[in-house]
Amino acid sequence: MDKVCVRFAPSPTGFVHVGSLRTALYNFLYARHHGGRFILRVEDTDQSRYTEGAVEDLLETLRWCGLGYDAGPEKSDQTGPYFQSQRTALYKKYAEQLVDDNKAYFCFCSDERLKKMRDEQVHRKITPKYDGTCRKISAKEAAERGKSETHVIRLKVPATGKTTVKDIIRGEIDFQNGMIDDQILIKSDGFPTYHLANVVDDHLMEISHVIRGEEWLISTPKHLLLYQYLGWEPPLFAHLPLLLNADRSKLSKRQGDVAVEDYREKGYLPQALVNFVALLGWNRGDDQEIFTIDQLVADFSLERVNKSGAVFDQNKLRWMNGLYIRDLPESEYLHLALEAMQKYGVASGNMEQDEQIALMVRNKLDVFSDIVEKTALFRHSGQLSYSEEAQRWISLSASQAVFATLKQEVEKFTKIDLEAFRKIMGSVQKITGVKGKELWMPVRAALTGLTEGPELPSVIELLGKEKICDYLDQALRKNQR
Repeated sequence: MDKVCVRFAPSPTGFVHVGSLRTALYNFLYARHHGGRFILRVEDTDQSRYTEGAVEDLLETLRWCGLGYDAGPEKSDQTGPYFQSQRTALYKKYAEQLVDDNKAYFCFCSDERLKKMRDEQVHRKITPKYDGTCRKISAKEAAERGKSETHVIRLKVPATGKTTVKDIIRGEIDFQNGMIDDQILIKSDGFPTYHLANVVDDHLMEISHVIRGEEWLISTPKHLLLYQYLGWEPPLFAHLPLLLNADRSKLSKRQGDVAVEDYREKGYLPQALVNFVALLGWNRGDDQEIFTIDQLVADFSLERVNKSGAVFDQNKLRWMNGLYIRDLPESEYLHLALEAMQKYGVASGNMEQDEQIALMVRNKLDVFSDIVEKTALFRHSGQLSYSEEAQRWISLSASQAVFATLKQEVEKFTKIDLEAFRKIMGSVQKITGVKGKELWMPVRAALTGLTEGPELPSVIELLGKEKICDYLDQALRKNQR
């Protein structure tokens, strides 16, 4: 195939949506798979929607996820993304060319008239679209009025016939021209709309494949008309399926986190999020779910992308992130875990002790924000809370004797270390006659509030004598109620 060149072209309107991350990822994977270029373009021509800090967040998100972008054909090196707001002269040039070729026209209609027109169309239950009033104005009159009157430039869409979109994922889709609006190309403030700037830039940047969300499919016939009017060869198109909530509604903030920043803040790993997002609409054709970025690059193809919407399963993402946490090299895990303990205010200030704690809870973490809950027993001062299963073990009749005896034996020692704990538990077993699971599970329940977790001897050593006795007293009181 010809040299592949793709682009990710977000608008700087806020934090990066996970759907946008998927679009960026699929473009990145496709480019790298074919040894092509992945260009970043910031579509910032709608100044009313610009959000301060959005560009910085975009660049940081791509860096964090490992999606490096390339220089475009107009750049000699990678100095940063393209910004459409810096290219307005180009768009104006091509818009004027379209007007000169009678493929576009000046429209002088006021906002009030347009609103009234659309309200009437809605009332009559017809698809709202511009009624073509200003198409009737002669080119000479329009040019004269354009010198002093506020106006926009609209695309002149044919009234009859059809425009066919050939989509790699969806096949051929026909759009009746009579249903396509005379799209605004240049707004009254002189800035282009997405549609014109998109086509001009994709042509000048030699984009071979446009890979974007399904919501842009309806705009594609307008873009194809622009390519035709300007005499340019269009790129190939691939429109990605929607991301859905569990109830199959469109993924939205109302039902959960949608920004990459949200997941980063909660302690998700970038490699886990990238792996998970890659599977939202694509699969290799087998049951494999865990992929490195290199494996994704090697295996990715647009032909394996589904048409139907992909459900964003939060539980599956948590599960996958937990796998990645447990697969980290120990030094990297400890760095991230201690960072999380500092961030969430649960670090003790004793690095050696915090490292011990972090290693003990590693297998129980799905995300690093879980470290607050999973290390709670080491910070506890006051009433320990018990899981339902822990309460069941504590309430057993044999447990009373175990707790009382254990406390007596603990009080004989000045310091409780692993050797002391082994001696203590041996004595408790001998005195009470309770052994095995019936001995260890009540003790774990009493000292941690849970029936699973880190190795109990390690927990004991970190809790220390005072907390052990306090927790045993709590269990004894609970058993007496």
